[in-house]
Amino acid sequence: MNTALPLNTGATIPALGLGTWQSAPGEVKAAVIHAIEAGYRHIDCAYCYQNEDEVGEALQDVIQRGIVKREELFITSKLWCTFHTRAEEGLQKSLELLKLDYVDLYLMHWPVPMNPNGNHPLFPKLPDGSRDIDRSITHIDTWKALEKLIQTHPDKVKAIGVANYSVKYLEKLLAQATIVPAVNQIENHPLLPQQEVVDFCKQKGIHITAYSPLGSTGSPLFKDETVLEIAKKHNVGAGTVLLSYHLARNSSVLAKSVNPARIDENRKLIQLDEADMATLAALPEKRGGFSRFVYPPFGVNVGFPDKPEGIDLSG
Repeated sequence: MNTALPLNTGATIPALGLGTWQSAPGEVKAAVIHAIEAGYRHIDCAYCYQNEDEVGEALQDVIQRGIVKREELFITSKLWCTFHTRAEEGLQKSLELLKLDYVDLYLMHWPVPMNPNGNHPLFPKLPDGSRDIDRSITHIDTWKALEKLIQTHPDKVKAIGVANYSVKYLEKLLAQATIVPAVNQIENHPLLPQQEVVDFCKQKGIHITAYSPLGSTGSPLFKDETVLEIAKKHNVGAGTVLLSYHLARNSSVLAKSVNPARIDENRKLIQLDEADMATLAALPEKRGGFSRFVYPPFGVNVGFPDKPEGIDLSG
């Protein structure tokens, strides 16, 4: 679970991380404490998740009790869409909530700037109900602001990266970037392998971190017959197969849970063989196509082939 996967910064990222998206207030603190006590060293956070304060309390608890040292942890946070024009403020807010001096990785959450002065601090909308997009700035401008953070505050952020980036957006970004993103965090599982993104990132030295590895809310892939057959073959649970899939692809993976037993179970990664991976690769065709479970209604075409609708903000 703590296999050290290399980043283009020279640092490493643990193979398995605890995800905190959709972890309810009152639950996430105990989950993070249990995970770290159980051996997790990679915790994935975001300002938008609205629970970084509890994550911070958990981190403070385990560090003060000597369970772990800060330098043994890999903590990720993310710049939310309404902070694209104020990256330094976004970083500082997360650091204060997390009660940390620095994060190991800071990601642009989506390449979609939204109005920082809209009718909601996180999800501003126009009168017609559509998302209030900020067209005064591009995701490339935002990236340049993150690059500046690395230069001006290397004590506060060790690496920068992106999330939810397609090949199209990456190509536009890299054409003007000074720093190559260390990570691209994407929805990734056997029903959405995003092979074109994975291959492109590998070519450019960008590490892939997979989120929603079980198929997001409700873990629909837990019940898939193909996954269950592979699980039976290895005498493990379906979750072990779905998480180990990413280890076989040299990607790190985030497993979200607040259930102590599930957090413990998710640690048991195994080595899948070539036959297993070939079987999983055939799953989308068997199931009638790719399935993307996480796609906020931005009204923006983020460049993914399976989601071509919306305005183009690629730059």
